[in-house]
Amino acid sequence: MTLPAAATASTLGLLACHTCGLLSRSHSEGSHCPRCRTPLHVRKPFSVSRTWSLLIAAAILYVPANLLPMLHTNSLFDSQSDTIMSGIVYFWHSGAWYLAIIIFSASILVPLLKMIALAWLLVSVQLRSRGQQEQRARLYRVVEAIGRWSILDIYVVAIVVTLVRFGVLGTIEPGAGAVAFGAVVVLTMFASMSFDPRLIWDPSERRDG
Repeated sequence: MTLPAAATASTLGLLACHTCGLLSRSHSEGSHCPRCRTPLHVRKPFSVSRTWSLLIAAAILYVPANLLPMLHTNSLFDSQSDTIMSGIVYFWHSGAWYLAIIIFSASILVPLLKMIALAWLLVSVQLRSRGQQEQRARLYRVVEAIGRWSILDIYVVAIVVTLVRFGVLGTIEPGAGAVAFGAVVVLTMFASMSFDPRLIWDPSERRDG
Protein backbone atom coordinates (compact mmCIF):
# COMPACT_ATOMS: atom_id res chain seq x y z
CA MET A 1 0.00 0.00 0.00
CA THR A 2 1.35 3.43 -0.98
CA LEU A 3 0.90 6.07 1.68
CA PRO A 4 0.75 9.82 1.10
CA ALA A 5 3.77 11.82 2.23
CA ALA A 6 1.77 13.51 4.97
CA ALA A 7 0.29 10.30 6.37
CA THR A 8 0.39 10.14 10.17
CA ALA A 9 -0.87 7.71 12.78
CA SER A 10 -3.95 9.82 13.51
CA THR A 11 -4.92 10.14 9.83
CA LEU A 12 -4.63 6.35 9.51
CA GLY A 13 -6.81 5.73 12.55
CA LEU A 14 -3.94 4.62 14.79
CA LEU A 15 -3.52 5.63 18.41
CA ALA A 16 -0.41 5.16 20.57
CA CYS A 17 -0.85 4.16 24.21
CA HIS A 18 0.65 6.73 26.60
CA THR A 19 1.48 3.97 29.11
CA CYS A 20 2.96 1.02 27.21
CA GLY A 21 3.53 2.59 23.77
CA LEU A 22 1.45 0.04 21.83
CA LEU A 23 0.12 1.34 18.51
CA SER A 24 -3.51 0.36 18.13
CA ARG A 25 -5.99 0.72 15.29
CA SER A 26 -8.91 2.63 16.70
CA HIS A 27 -11.09 5.46 15.44
CA SER A 28 -12.83 6.19 18.74
CA GLU A 29 -11.46 8.65 21.28
CA GLY A 30 -11.49 7.11 24.75
CA SER A 31 -11.17 3.48 23.66
CA HIS A 32 -8.81 1.29 25.64
CA CYS A 33 -5.39 -0.14 24.89
CA PRO A 34 -5.68 -3.90 24.22
CA ARG A 35 -2.45 -4.52 26.13
CA CYS A 36 -2.75 -2.49 29.37
CA ARG A 37 -6.36 -1.19 29.17
CA THR A 38 -5.28 2.47 29.42
CA PRO A 39 -7.74 4.93 27.79
CA LEU A 40 -6.46 6.04 24.39
CA HIS A 41 -6.47 9.65 23.19
CA VAL A 42 -5.44 11.31 19.94
CA ARG A 43 -3.72 13.94 22.12
CA LYS A 44 -3.20 14.08 25.86
CA PRO A 45 -6.28 15.77 27.37
CA PHE A 46 -5.65 19.37 28.50
CA SER A 47 -1.93 18.93 27.83
CA VAL A 48 -1.09 22.63 27.42
CA SER A 49 -3.12 23.91 30.40
CA ARG A 50 -1.82 21.18 32.72
CA THR A 51 1.77 21.76 31.68
CA TRP A 52 1.42 25.53 32.17
CA SER A 53 -0.09 25.03 35.64
CA LEU A 54 2.72 22.72 36.76
CA LEU A 55 5.38 24.93 35.20
CA ILE A 56 4.09 28.13 36.83
CA ALA A 57 3.94 26.40 40.21
CA ALA A 58 7.53 25.19 39.77
CA ALA A 59 8.70 28.69 38.76
CA ILE A 60 7.07 30.20 41.86
CA LEU A 61 8.72 27.67 44.17
CA TYR A 62 12.09 28.03 42.41
CA VAL A 63 12.74 31.34 44.20
CA PRO A 64 12.28 30.14 47.82
CA ALA A 65 14.06 26.90 46.94
CA ASN A 66 17.26 28.88 46.34
CA LEU A 67 16.80 31.59 48.97
CA LEU A 68 15.47 29.73 52.02
CA PRO A 69 17.72 27.54 54.18
CA MET A 70 18.24 24.05 52.82
CA LEU A 71 19.54 22.60 56.09
CA HIS A 72 19.86 23.63 59.73
CA THR A 73 23.05 22.31 61.34
CA ASN A 74 23.34 22.23 65.14
CA SER A 75 26.47 21.12 67.00
CA LEU A 76 28.00 21.55 70.45
CA PHE A 77 29.88 24.62 69.30
CA ASP A 78 27.85 26.22 66.58
CA SER A 79 24.46 26.51 64.94
CA GLN A 80 24.09 27.39 61.27
CA SER A 81 21.52 27.54 58.49
CA ASP A 82 22.81 26.98 54.96
CA THR A 83 21.14 27.84 51.69
CA ILE A 84 22.07 26.37 48.33
CA MET A 85 23.92 29.54 47.41
CA SER A 86 25.89 29.60 50.66
CA GLY A 87 27.05 26.07 49.91
CA ILE A 88 28.18 27.11 46.45
CA VAL A 89 30.08 30.13 47.82
CA TYR A 90 31.69 28.09 50.60
CA PHE A 91 33.07 25.41 48.28
CA TRP A 92 34.22 27.96 45.72
CA HIS A 93 36.22 29.97 48.26
CA SER A 94 37.57 26.82 49.93
CA GLY A 95 39.07 25.65 46.66
CA ALA A 96 36.62 22.83 45.95
CA TRP A 97 35.44 24.48 42.74
CA TYR A 98 34.33 21.15 41.24
CA LEU A 99 31.81 20.66 44.06
CA ALA A 100 30.62 24.24 43.61
CA ILE A 101 30.01 23.55 39.92
CA ILE A 102 28.13 20.32 40.70
CA ILE A 103 25.80 21.92 43.21
CA PHE A 104 25.28 24.99 40.99
CA SER A 105 24.38 22.81 38.01
CA ALA A 106 22.09 20.45 39.94
CA SER A 107 20.23 23.07 41.95
CA ILE A 108 20.13 26.26 39.87
CA LEU A 109 21.14 25.75 36.25
CA VAL A 110 19.38 22.49 35.30
CA PRO A 111 15.94 23.30 36.81
CA LEU A 112 16.03 26.79 35.29
CA LEU A 113 16.93 25.50 31.82
CA LYS A 114 14.19 22.86 32.00
CA MET A 115 11.58 25.48 32.85
CA ILE A 116 12.76 27.80 30.07
CA ALA A 117 12.71 24.95 27.54
CA LEU A 118 9.20 23.84 28.52
CA ALA A 119 7.93 27.43 28.41
CA TRP A 120 9.36 27.86 24.90
CA LEU A 121 7.74 24.61 23.74
CA LEU A 122 4.38 25.66 25.17
CA VAL A 123 4.48 29.12 23.59
CA SER A 124 5.48 27.72 20.19
CA VAL A 125 2.65 25.18 20.34
CA GLN A 126 0.08 27.81 21.28
CA LEU A 127 1.29 30.07 18.46
CA ARG A 128 1.01 27.08 16.10
CA SER A 129 4.56 27.65 14.91
CA ARG A 130 5.83 25.54 11.99
CA GLY A 131 9.45 26.55 12.44
CA GLN A 132 12.22 24.37 13.90
CA GLN A 133 9.87 21.48 14.57
CA GLU A 134 12.60 18.85 14.50
CA GLN A 135 14.75 20.90 16.87
CA ARG A 136 11.84 21.40 19.26
CA ALA A 137 11.06 17.68 19.20
CA ARG A 138 14.70 16.90 20.03
CA LEU A 139 14.65 19.50 22.79
CA TYR A 140 11.61 17.85 24.35
CA ARG A 141 13.33 14.46 24.29
CA VAL A 142 16.32 15.99 26.08
CA VAL A 143 14.07 17.58 28.73
CA GLU A 144 12.21 14.31 29.19
CA ALA A 145 15.46 12.35 29.52
CA ILE A 146 16.81 14.77 32.11
CA GLY A 147 13.49 14.61 33.97
CA ARG A 148 13.95 10.90 34.60
CA TRP A 149 17.05 11.68 36.66
CA SER A 150 15.86 14.95 38.20
CA ILE A 151 15.06 13.36 41.55
CA LEU A 152 18.83 12.88 41.99
CA ASP A 153 19.23 16.66 42.12
CA ILE A 154 17.87 16.94 45.62
CA TYR A 155 20.16 14.18 46.88
CA VAL A 156 23.20 15.89 45.36
CA VAL A 157 22.26 19.23 46.89
CA ALA A 158 21.42 17.79 50.31
CA ILE A 159 24.63 15.76 50.55
CA VAL A 160 26.91 18.52 49.34
CA VAL A 161 25.36 21.25 51.49
CA THR A 162 25.64 18.91 54.50
CA LEU A 163 29.41 18.96 54.01
CA VAL A 164 29.61 22.74 54.43
CA ARG A 165 30.03 22.70 58.22
CA PHE A 166 29.09 19.38 59.71
CA GLY A 167 30.70 18.67 63.07
CA VAL A 168 31.38 15.30 64.62
CA LEU A 169 28.64 15.77 67.20
CA GLY A 170 25.71 17.49 65.64
CA THR A 171 22.25 17.21 64.20
CA ILE A 172 20.92 18.19 60.80
CA GLU A 173 17.35 19.23 60.11
CA PRO A 174 15.90 19.96 56.67
CA GLY A 175 14.82 23.53 56.08
CA ALA A 176 12.02 25.08 54.06
CA GLY A 177 14.36 25.37 51.08
CA ALA A 178 14.66 21.57 50.86
CA VAL A 179 10.88 21.20 50.71
CA ALA A 180 10.59 23.89 48.03
CA PHE A 181 13.45 22.42 46.00
CA GLY A 182 11.94 18.94 46.13
CA ALA A 183 8.62 20.39 44.96
CA VAL A 184 10.36 22.12 42.03
CA VAL A 185 11.97 18.85 40.95
CA VAL A 186 8.69 16.91 41.13
CA LEU A 187 6.65 19.64 39.41
CA THR A 188 9.07 19.95 36.49
CA MET A 189 9.03 16.16 36.09
CA PHE A 190 5.24 16.11 35.92
CA ALA A 191 5.23 19.13 33.59
CA SER A 192 7.45 17.35 31.05
CA MET A 193 5.29 14.23 31.35
CA SER A 194 2.04 16.13 30.78
CA PHE A 195 3.30 17.91 27.65
CA ASP A 196 2.27 16.18 24.43
CA PRO A 197 5.11 16.50 21.86
CA ARG A 198 2.74 15.54 19.05
CA LEU A 199 1.28 19.04 19.33
CA ILE A 200 4.51 20.33 17.78
CA TRP A 201 3.64 18.64 14.47
CA ASP A 202 -0.08 19.47 14.34
CA PRO A 203 0.27 22.74 12.36
CA SER A 204 2.21 21.01 9.57
CA GLU A 205 -0.13 18.03 9.54
CA ARG A 206 -3.20 20.21 9.09
CA ARG A 207 -1.46 22.34 6.45
CA ASP A 208 -0.38 19.28 4.44
CA GLY A 209 -3.64 17.44 5.00
